[in-house]
Parts: sequence; C-alpha cells; structure tokens
Amino acid sequence: MVDQPALARRLGLRDAVAIGLAAMIGAGVFAAFAPAAEAAGAGLLVGLAIAAFVAFANASSTAQLAARYPESGGAYRYGRERLGEWPGFLAGWSFVIGKTASCAAMAITFAAYLAPVEWQRPLAVTAVIVLAAVNLRGITRTARAATVIVIGVLLVLGLVVVAGVTTVFGGAASAAGAAGGDSLFGAGLFDQGWLGILQSAGLLFFAFAGYARIATLGEEVREPAHTIPRAVGIALGIAVVVYAAVGAAALVALGADRLAASVAPLVDVVGAAGWQWAQPIVRVGAAVAALGALLALIAGIGRTSLAMARDGELPRPLARVHPRFQVPHIAEIAVALVIIVLVITVDLRGAIGFSSFGVLLYYFVANVAAITQPARERRVPRALSVAGAVGCLVLVATLPLVSLAAGVGVLAVGALIRLVVRGVRSRRGPRGGRA
Repeated sequence: MVDQPALARRLGLRDAVAIGLAAMIGAGVFAAFAPAAEAAGAGLLVGLAIAAFVAFANASSTAQLAARYPESGGAYRYGRERLGEWPGFLAGWSFVIGKTASCAAMAITFAAYLAPVEWQRPLAVTAVIVLAAVNLRGITRTARAATVIVIGVLLVLGLVVVAGVTTVFGGAASAAGAAGGDSLFGAGLFDQGWLGILQSAGLLFFAFAGYARIATLGEEVREPAHTIPRAVGIALGIAVVVYAAVGAAALVALGADRLAASVAPLVDVVGAAGWQWAQPIVRVGAAVAALGALLALIAGIGRTSLAMARDGELPRPLARVHPRFQVPHIAEIAVALVIIVLVITVDLRGAIGFSSFGVLLYYFVANVAAITQPARERRVPRALSVAGAVGCLVLVATLPLVSLAAGVGVLAVGALIRLVVRGVRSRRGPRGGRA
C-alpha cells in the first residue's frame, strides 16, 4: 500500500469536548425517555444511573486506551493491538455498519421534525450532503459546527428543564405530574422490577455512547495522552447532568404513564407547563440535535474506516488522506453515499436494533482491551474495566431477541466476507502492507 500522510493534530480540549457532546446530546435525548418509561416506569431514573455508570466505566477504559494508542479507529485499533485481529475487526465492523445505519436514521429523524412526509427524504439527503461537505473541509470545521449545534441544543434542553420545574412550583402540575414528582423521592421506582430497569438502562445507555467519537478522532487531537482523557470525562460529565435534569423534568411534568405514551416527550413537557409557544422551539432543537449526532457520526465512521483500510480490513482506497484538508476524504465520501442510498431506499427509524448490539460489542472489546494493559499504562483501576465489560454483557442480554438476531447476523456476514477476502489474498500471495 502506498504510504498515506497522517491526519493533522488540530483539535484542542474544547474542540474534542464539543464533538463528543454533539455525538451524545443528539436526537435520542428528545425521544429515549419515552421507551425507557414504558420499560421501567419511574424506575427509569434508576436505569439512567446504571447507564451512566456503565458509560463511565466504558469511557474510563476508552480514555486509558486512547492515551496509549492515539490513532484513528477507537476500539477497532485497541482491540487489534491488545487482543488480536479478529476482536479488532469485529469491533470495527460493528461500529461501521451499525453507525452507518444510525446515520441514515438520524438524517430521517431530522427531516421528520421539520418537513411533511413527501419532503422528508429529499431534506434528509440534503442534510447528509451538507454535513459531509463540512467534514471534508477539515476537522476544525467539524468542531466549529459541533460547537454551534451543542450550544443551541443545550439552550433548548435548559428551556425544557425550566418548563418541567414550573409544572410543580408554578401550579401547573397535573395529577400525572404530581405522581411523577413523588417518584423522584422513591415512590414507584421499582414497580416494574429489575428487568424493566435494566431494559431502560439499555435504552438510555446509547444516548451516552457518543464519547467514543473523541477516541476515534485520536489521531487529530493535540497532546492526546492529556487531552483525550480530559475531553471524555468532561463531555460525559456534562451529558450525565443534562440527562438527569431532563429525565427528572419529564417525569415530574408528565408522570411515568403519560411519559411512556408520548411520541414527543420533551415537546409535551413544555406543553404541560402551558408553554405552547415553546413547542416549535423544542421541535427545532430536536432536529438540530439530530444534525449534531449525524455530523459527529460521519466523522467517526470515516476515521474508523480509515484505520481498517490501512490494515487491509476494508478497501485500501479508503485509507487515502486529502493533501490539503488532511481528512480521509475517500472514506467520508463513501460513507455519505451509503447513507444517502439507505435514506432513499429504507425506512430505518424502527429497524436498527443491531446498531445497539454493535455499540455494546464495540465497548465490550474496548473494556477487555483495557483489562490487558500493564500497570504502567493504567489510569483507572482494572476492576472498573471489568465492571464495564460485565455491564455491556448485561445490557446486551436485555435487548429484544430481534435485535440480538440482527446483530449476530451482521457479525456473521462481516466474518464471512473477511474469511473469503483473506482466502483470495492468500492464494494470490503477499501483496504488501499490513493484513
């Protein structure tokens, strides 16, 4: 393979935090609390705490690994370096395939908030093209766009939290809202049992998963051993505080039953406060949040594809780096084209369960890789990485059977393709490069 230049280290701490937050505080926060309430009722708050702990354990392992391996690829690179080619490949394949589907879903979600049905797919395609173009102009453009998006979304979420508080202190609380307020003090937290709580944790965990985007951009972060762990910790800490405040506000304003039945829970929160004027603002905030997640996902998939192509796990041209903008331009264009095809041809809003499976496998590999690191490389106790790995397995076990079947199927397809390609290459003889 012809040597390609490394990506440029242009991201500082603020930039890395912004990209991580854009990936985490996406459209999921505007919708995830409804299915979590359906699974666990008021116990979603316990589920949120469990999800936050698993995310913290995973983030700690990821930050420790990123400090040692400050390259593109995230858990793909860590798994390959610490565990071997197959674990690395399975983590990378799960991420690329699952998150590409998630990108299509985010694009469709963005359009669904803003346009009538007949215009949703064209608008979604336009969003993919625009954000891919932003990414192609360089990682600093991505960081600036992510910063603007994050600030806007946080302002909208702050509005939702204030609205939820006013339903109690402003006299607007309904009977459902009063019941939700009681749940904050322990009433009804465990009514749905631990299975429901763990299911809610699995649903809410994926809202935290964007901190991996910081690690996948490790080759573009300045002073990565210092910056990446701090950026991961800061971004995750902010997300936990925001999600706890939003979840509590939604539960107080609507109550568990009404929250579970809502198709737009945060819109309903401001409606419960009598702030009908704010409902369009929340809808626009959800659309912008979807754009932030899409922007960060395209960047992350591009870098993971770059790392896999360098090792011959994906087609070699995906490893090319633009000489001026120093981004993996072929990989990002390819990702954008696949997303556009999915947006045009498939309805993915309710059919990407295997993405959840893939995310948990991705982090399981990262935790196991962190467990193998020697004492001189450790930044967190090994027990925390063990807890993260166990947490991933527990949350996988709570996924619906259809999601588990889809995830296993996607892994099997990837493994079969890899075996066939490696067989063809072995018959042709060595071609150079890493395999």
